[in-house]
Amino acid sequence: MYTIERTAFGFRITFAGTMDERELREWAADSRKALEEAPDEFGVLVDMRELNLLSDDEQQVMRAGQQHYQDAGMVRSSVILESAVLTLQFRRLAKESGIYEWERYINAGTTDDWHQQAVDWLTDGIDPDYQ
Repeated sequence: MYTIERTAFGFRITFAGTMDERELREWAADSRKALEEAPDEFGVLVDMRELNLLSDDEQQVMRAGQQHYQDAGMVRSSVILESAVLTLQFRRLAKESGIYEWERYINAGTTDDWHQQAVDWLTDGIDPDYQ
């Protein structure tokens, strides 16, 4: 399951449960439609707290979908996870791939104010890693 919502800072995307390649492709197509009316620059909050692990093929579709957001004007993103292990893994991958400059991973399981930290990063560039 997924949702795409417009917000004051840009978009909030929620992923939950098991998402197969077909559903991820549907999300990517819906994202392209949503991005047609996006401002020149915007932020994206991605809530993955309830998402199950993705296969390698599903991860490829997810990366392609994320690229649409970046190409459309995304300047920052906050990714919210529950698992400490997944948070560390995604943070490491972001640093290795070079996207860490504009993307932050926040473990909602270790902080009560994860939403505010995410929005502060998106709107004001306040880095949650240094709070």
